[in-house]
Amino acid sequence: MPFGQTWERKLQATRLLSKIDPDPVFLKAGHSDWVLTVEHAGRAIPAALGDLGLPAGEIDRHIGWDPGALDLALALSDRLDATVIAQRYSRLVIDCNRPWESPDLVPVISDKTLIAGNQIGQNARKARWDEIHSPFHVAVTEAMDRGAKQLMAIHTYDPQRDVDAALRPWPIGLLARVSNPLFDTLKVNLPGVAAVAPLGINNPYEIETGSDYTIPHSPSRSLISLS
Repeated sequence: MPFGQTWERKLQATRLLSKIDPDPVFLKAGHSDWVLTVEHAGRAIPAALGDLGLPAGEIDRHIGWDPGALDLALALSDRLDATVIAQRYSRLVIDCNRPWESPDLVPVISDKTLIAGNQIGQNARKARWDEIHSPFHVAVTEAMDRGAKQLMAIHTYDPQRDVDAALRPWPIGLLARVSNPLFDTLKVNLPGVAAVAPLGINNPYEIETGSDYTIPHSPSRSLISLS
């Protein structure tokens, strides 16, 4: 067998995604200076990983994705003519809003559910990073470099998790790592919408460099997360 074909076979053998797996990035192009990201839009699992050892139905819970987040992003995109960049793979395969060093990047347990298929070594972890995490963030960087001035990362959250008893009473959470014009404007105007009250300002969580990725690693413009 020619050397080139041998190398190609070895390369294919080390890859996570195959031809039957969907592209990790969903992109809807817009013409305004808005970019909307959805890090947890999908529930896809690469064929090579089976069902990750998950009990039936667990991938459909919030631990597997952000229900409704992509629908909201697409609706906002229609109004804002915004670019939408979404991730098709489940956050249980790899969380595209986590840095490399985060223990939750490839979670072994999530809200009391064990993910047996995530007990993996560094090579397998890197394959998920290179083939799923990186393409998503390359797309975000390219969109921002084309002149975007506002980036909104869209997530959803459970009103209460199994892992703790704390209620999350906020219909919407508005998050920013640092104050910026977009955050300040929405913070003033959103409370006037009855359906939003009470508005969660940096609730039910905050954006942290050690546990978040998209906002901390994006260029310093108007950056928020809407949950």
